[in-house]
Amino acid sequence: MKALIIGGGIAGTVTAMALHKAGHEAELFEAYDRTAEGVGAFLTLAVNGIDTLGALGLKDLVNDIGFATPGMTLSLGNGRELASFPLGVALADGTVSQTVKRSDLYVALRDEAARRGIVTHYGKRLTDAVNVGDGVRAQFEDGTEAEGGLLIGADGLRSRVREIIDANAPEPRYVRLLNTGGYAEGVRVDDEPGVMRMIFGKRVFFAYVPHPNGQVWWFANPAHQSEPTAADLRALAGDSWRAEMLRLVEPDNSPATEIINATSEIYPPWSTYDFPTVPIWHRGRMLIVGDAAHATSPASGQGASMAIEDAVTLGRCLRDLDVPSALRAYESLRRERVEAVVAQGKRNGDDKAVGPVGRLIRDFFIKQAFKKPAPDRSWMWDHRIEWNERVAV
Repeated sequence: MKALIIGGGIAGTVTAMALHKAGHEAELFEAYDRTAEGVGAFLTLAVNGIDTLGALGLKDLVNDIGFATPGMTLSLGNGRELASFPLGVALADGTVSQTVKRSDLYVALRDEAARRGIVTHYGKRLTDAVNVGDGVRAQFEDGTEAEGGLLIGADGLRSRVREIIDANAPEPRYVRLLNTGGYAEGVRVDDEPGVMRMIFGKRVFFAYVPHPNGQVWWFANPAHQSEPTAADLRALAGDSWRAEMLRLVEPDNSPATEIINATSEIYPPWSTYDFPTVPIWHRGRMLIVGDAAHATSPASGQGASMAIEDAVTLGRCLRDLDVPSALRAYESLRRERVEAVVAQGKRNGDDKAVGPVGRLIRDFFIKQAFKKPAPDRSWMWDHRIEWNERVAV
């Protein structure tokens, strides 16, 4: 079977390789007329995502481009350390979570997909698609068409495929946080390389992780109660945004001020969204995966890993079942898990988006919570997908 995969990012590329391994042909259709090389911030790929990549022979590829991030430390803005804990249990070979630049991960996956014979078409923005018998026909903005046995929407938060499948699909939910960050040079911090420090500051949530090469990679989540427009976000960028970030971290007992001052370019801010649930994932020969089906707040630490798990699960289903049965099985295997991850990400994010009074209440309850055994969240990291295990209807 030939699958048309809409979206050439991480979700789409891994899905293409999973289908290829399952014995199907896959072609990628990317809306932009160029690659995403050099675009985007960084992410931490959880051990469950890395283990799942191993099913496609991609685990070493990820380990070669990132750096080990085995754990994190939580602190309050006054400098009080609350807890330290691992980011999941190391895999049998010692592999732990890896922090990578999104662009580096994309480029490595793109190049490996091409090496495996998977074709990517650029400048192909999907406008419409229709189920035709035992297949689907896709129409693109440039006037061209493509036909295949399956169309997979890996086209992200603003998915066109999701709209085609269900005209009443929900809009993304704005999570009251902005995202920003950067890479600091020439600044020393007292933390161990690869251990991420999360700080619930008095005005802003700030996190950083020392790279073994001496850089300090960081991100922050300024609260923003109303959803900003594109014009609002553009107005925040540049020197005024640096000044605002310095103002936000100024009251805290942390190296945030030094880290920001040592950063030559700070990411322009972008908004945070998620999907509590998307009622319809597939219709006929069309299906959505990754953020198109279940975007989660970055606070979950699982966005890329969920997309990777989707890809390999779908590959297994399409290897073992006819298409209608495979799509039903895929949703049955994935929906409960991804919606639980989205909910956890929302809870994590809500602790960041508080005002001055809310911060005092939050800090009190955080301190009380860490006097008790930490809630068990191993379910997020311990999930494993066995490629060789057959999928039953």
